[in-house]
Amino acid sequence: MPEEFNIESLNGAWMKYFTELCQNDIMALANAFPDKKSLEVDFSTIETFDEKLAYFLIDRPIVALYFAEAALNSELKRIEPNVKRCNFRIKNLPDKPLARIDVRGLRTRHLGKFVSVQGIVRKMTQVNSRLMKAAFQCARCLAVIWEPQEGTDHKEPVECYKDQGGCGKAASTTRFVLLTEETATANSNTILSPTGSVSIDSQKIEIQESPEALKGRDQPERLVAYMEDDLCNKIYPGDKVTLNGILRSQQKKSGNQKTNFFNWYLDVNSLEIEEHEFDEVEISAEDEKTILEMSKDPVIQDKITASIAPTIFGMEHEKAALALQLFGGVTKLLPDGARARGDIHILLVGDPGLAKSQLIRYISKLLPRGVFASGKATTGAGLTAAAVRDEFGEGRWTLEAGAMVLADKGGVCIDELDKMNEQDTSSMHEAMESQSISVNKAGISATFQSRCSVLAAANPKNGRFDEHEYLADQIDLSPPLLSRFDAIFPIVDHIERKRDEDIAGHILKVHLAGEISHYREASNGKEYSKEDEEDAMEDVKPIYSVDALRKYVAYSRRNICPVMKPDTIETIKDYYVDIRAAARPDSEGGGAVPMTPRQIEAIIRMSEASARMRLSNEVLPIDAERAKGVMQYYLKKVASEGGSIDIDSIATGISHARLQRFTLILDVIEEIDDGKGVLREDILKRVEAEGIDENRLDRELRRLTNDGRLWMPTNEGGARYKVMRREMR
Repeated sequence: MPEEFNIESLNGAWMKYFTELCQNDIMALANAFPDKKSLEVDFSTIETFDEKLAYFLIDRPIVALYFAEAALNSELKRIEPNVKRCNFRIKNLPDKPLARIDVRGLRTRHLGKFVSVQGIVRKMTQVNSRLMKAAFQCARCLAVIWEPQEGTDHKEPVECYKDQGGCGKAASTTRFVLLTEETATANSNTILSPTGSVSIDSQKIEIQESPEALKGRDQPERLVAYMEDDLCNKIYPGDKVTLNGILRSQQKKSGNQKTNFFNWYLDVNSLEIEEHEFDEVEISAEDEKTILEMSKDPVIQDKITASIAPTIFGMEHEKAALALQLFGGVTKLLPDGARARGDIHILLVGDPGLAKSQLIRYISKLLPRGVFASGKATTGAGLTAAAVRDEFGEGRWTLEAGAMVLADKGGVCIDELDKMNEQDTSSMHEAMESQSISVNKAGISATFQSRCSVLAAANPKNGRFDEHEYLADQIDLSPPLLSRFDAIFPIVDHIERKRDEDIAGHILKVHLAGEISHYREASNGKEYSKEDEEDAMEDVKPIYSVDALRKYVAYSRRNICPVMKPDTIETIKDYYVDIRAAARPDSEGGGAVPMTPRQIEAIIRMSEASARMRLSNEVLPIDAERAKGVMQYYLKKVASEGGSIDIDSIATGISHARLQRFTLILDVIEEIDDGKGVLREDILKRVEAEGIDENRLDRELRRLTNDGRLWMPTNEGGARYKVMRREMR
């Protein structure tokens, strides 16, 4: 022990600290026991009281905390004799190298030190009981021997200690029985233990580094931690936490053979739960001044849109929607307990090779808590959450968080969503709509928060996107899941000479800029100047850097809570009423439903996001117009037929017009079927008068046959169709 502290001085220092600074808190703890079992203090109060004591705590926490808890419980006993053992917990450690450490920064020199690490809870076991002080009974003399238990390894007495009233026999010549209750029976005699073995609640968790802390291709580091007593069940998978405690080690084993390698774990003393999103983005006073200046630009929204993936040509409408997704709407907690999400979900679907993956990866970097996942390598459990039985839980069930839980209050970017099987994608329904994930397995019932936006990319199952076919027929995703997205954008590779020239020219500029930059970095040649490099970079350089844009988004989401003005409400209401009025049965739209209340909510979210882009607490009509533009573009692209919009083509997978065609075709076949089936040519003659041409008829016959509502018996003279059933499956 350092010279400035011996046992007496250390105990005296803690007693003085508690009596001078914590007397009121100790009185409150004594009155609240056993509902409250811990005294929490800020590290700064200890540092202010005695700087040497504070840094002795960081350097020698096992000794320091032992005497601190002894002094605390002594003071509690003086105030209230019936109070049993309470805990002394320290939080808010200073941001110094020896205290706050990244998970990947932990090293051997930190073993035995008091450290603070931050991360996201990845796994969590059920609460178990752990021995703190074990009572053993000697089989020879029936004496009760006490053995303190530290760490995770079980310790038994090496002998029947004489100083505890034992016979002195070594463990090899006697047998010790663990007394797990206050009484034990041996040789028909009841031996009373003074207090019995002392146990405490214990829970094992695993945290991993936050996504925003990773750089490049870094894999998130993980750390196992043990929480005890009243810390148990305070946090859940997906929570972002700061854990303060002692870094310890446990020897690895290969079978029954011990090795020279050790695993680290954290013995948690206290925890702090992060409450607000984007708090990990540090914004200085100078940054705030720059952000406020940016917001005064009348074309700030266009500049933010232009700063998204500038190396990707075009996609103005898609990038405008992604810019809105970055800022998101306002989450509302309603009087009846319902929750209206503010996060915006977007799906990109279309031809391969058009930079969909590159675009969503760029967005995952802009989101301070963005998590990237690929459909090929992701299961439903890995995307949402699951209860699993593995080595971490030592054979017991463990709750494990997936990507959508880890991205809580951020965003999850999913590439190749169509490559996931239907069972896995079905787990996303609850997460996208109610933004929670329920796990019910093996008697475990738990609910996780997944308050995140979803940006996904998918390819058509036939390779290329056909603008004349229904979206639900082209992608291996169910209509209920498609309807959860606020906007769906088809990205189609049109062959147009002018557009092809623009794309080729833009790609060449991107590569030329990279070549000049690499040449200047790798060569001493002076063929290209700094000005040449800047000129080449001009067209591919974002107006706002990734770091500046992340800070702008974080500031906006943290401080701006926009509210709709009355004229904005009228604008959205009139748009909804007018577009539905055009679809009345007696109108030109013919009864198709162009929009539902779900689309109103999407427009509201996008309008709020537009206001946040301006750092405005008022949602103005111009914001509603911007949201309407995105919505109208999306609906015309994927939910229109014959010039009219039909949202059923997404929500149910079949449009009103198509349902009418199905009904007509089935009616015709049933009417003229003579028992042998109806030839395709005969069907065509009857339906051409109703506006169904040959190509459309073939598509509908194929769909009806695949759905099992039509059957083609093998007859000579051409394909014949018979009606098997009429209802939709």
